[in-house]
Amino acid sequence: MDAGGSAGRAKLVRMQSYDERLTAPVSWWLIAAAAAVSLGLIALPLGTVPMLAALVGGGALAAAAVSAYGSARIRVVQGSLVAGEARIPVEALGQAHALDAREAAAWRSYRADPRAFMLLRAYIPTAVRVEVTDPEDPTPYVYLSTRHPERLARALKPAPPDGS
Repeated sequence: MDAGGSAGRAKLVRMQSYDERLTAPVSWWLIAAAAAVSLGLIALPLGTVPMLAALVGGGALAAAAVSAYGSARIRVVQGSLVAGEARIPVEALGQAHALDAREAAAWRSYRADPRAFMLLRAYIPTAVRVEVTDPEDPTPYVYLSTRHPERLARALKPAPPDGS
């Protein structure tokens, strides 16, 4: 990217970096362990080896499912917002709004726009809603579940220019 040029292009801003993994809560891991034990108990009448195979196999599958669901990340790096598989240039984004649990529930239900990009995690009550300002993009906003809505909203704001 050319940092020199017109004053308009000199509006290159430093962004604060941000990185959050939306890991599943401990209760989900306990449910996965209970599912593995249940599979082991179901296989118990077949013998010790099938019971152990069901316990280990069921545990591995349940752990993989919980881990995969909890592997979504939200990052602000190198002038882009990366949310899950989506990558959006910060220049295409408008104002970021930190949402408390009540506001977040409204934006993921009756206030939701079906065209919006949403990275939802049911176990995270708070979120950030970021307006999409790109006229070529039909997405009105991005909704991101996050445990730190104020920090993420702050990271999406342009840093003040040097010397201020």
